Amino acid sequence: MPDDDNKQYEENSLSLTGSVAMGTGVMIGAGIFALTGQVAEQAGGLFPLAFLAAAVVAGFSAYSYVKMAEQYPSAGGIAMFLMKAYGKGTVTAGMALLMYFSMVINESLVARTFGTYTLQLFDAKENQFLVPTLAVGLLVAAFVINILGNKFIGTFSTVTAVIKIAGVLIFAASGLWVSGLTFESVGVTERTSAGSFLSATALALLAYKGFTTITNSGSEIKEPKKNIGRSIIISLSICLGVYLLIAFSVAGNLSVAEIIKHRDYALAEAARPAFGQWGTYFTVGLAIVATISGLIASTFAVSRMLAMLSEMKLVPHKHFGMPGDIQKHTLVYTVVFAITLTILFDLSRIASLGAIFYLVMDMAVHWGVLRHVRDKVNANRWIPSIALLFDVVILAAFLWMKANSDMLVIWVALVGIVFIFAGEKLFLSWKDEDDESDHSDAHAM
Repeated sequence: MPDDDNKQYEENSLSLTGSVAMGTGVMIGAGIFALTGQVAEQAGGLFPLAFLAAAVVAGFSAYSYVKMAEQYPSAGGIAMFLMKAYGKGTVTAGMALLMYFSMVINESLVARTFGTYTLQLFDAKENQFLVPTLAVGLLVAAFVINILGNKFIGTFSTVTAVIKIAGVLIFAASGLWVSGLTFESVGVTERTSAGSFLSATALALLAYKGFTTITNSGSEIKEPKKNIGRSIIISLSICLGVYLLIAFSVAGNLSVAEIIKHRDYALAEAARPAFGQWGTYFTVGLAIVATISGLIASTFAVSRMLAMLSEMKLVPHKHFGMPGDIQKHTLVYTVVFAITLTILFDLSRIASLGAIFYLVMDMAVHWGVLRHVRDKVNANRWIPSIALLFDVVILAAFLWMKANSDMLVIWVALVGIVFIFAGEKLFLSWKDEDDESDHSDAHAM
């Protein structure tokens, strides 16, 4: 890769603390505030356990990513892992784009969460058009902040991560105290079944997939071979503890029916009976900080992943007359895609699309480790195998539940996957023809 291209990646610009803050920033921003109600809608009274089950799945999944990241630290993260496993072809490009779009979907999820919670501060809850309006405004603001560079983002992520975690712990501890540690809404309810619990686990998994943000910034983390694995383990552990505290706090103050009714802003509603209007203000303020920092951290990572794919010649790239380097252009593309999704879909469908895309890509990573690079990365055979089995079971249950409740999500996901892989196949065949033509011309000269 030319030196000029390398300049856009600032090596050693993220410390262990900064990378942990980035990972938890993405996870807590989406997981706590956007998904609690969505998970409860699927699992009923067992929704806190769905977060625990998702943490177990994420823990097994993380093994493959840590092993790959230790061997191949890269700003391209998952794109580089896939290339090492499958080569520079359609599978790598298609699966990497699934990860890219699942991360863009996550940005839309967080942006809409920001809009939904912000409306709780005003007498405008019925004006739902304001949700995407506020969300789009936040996405534009995230774009501007990302232009300021890595060091600012690392510092900002660290500060807001401390604020979020402290605020969430205050909310959880206060909610548990007010509830008297009674959780009547926790348990098997009429919504609970094996299929619905697995489906809820698929959604809850989105609350943990932020650990992949760390791998996408691999070459920018100080001492990557040592700190990538540490960052992922620490981030997952922090988030599991936070999610369980929040889930039981919400369960102690709202019935399952109430959580589902207010699923898009369940935490704000849980604060209302316990602390009144001031509790709502506190929770909404916390949600705003969490979603802003989560969105900035996610945009930081995903734009760099697309830039890496562009440099690897796995996706087409056009400047459209824009100044700056490739990473600045991919930042624009990322924000435009996220704005489009934010306008077109609600929280539930955005979360569902993200879960499907992520699980398909995740299976490809584990299969690639098992079949192609296990010896090179010194990976155990059984852990990726168990992770792959978990993904298959969870995705099957999730698709079954969606087939019976919202087929549009499945059709959109299917069309998206077919479009991505067919488009990549066509693009790579054109590129190969152009390369052969260039080679023939040079040979003739």
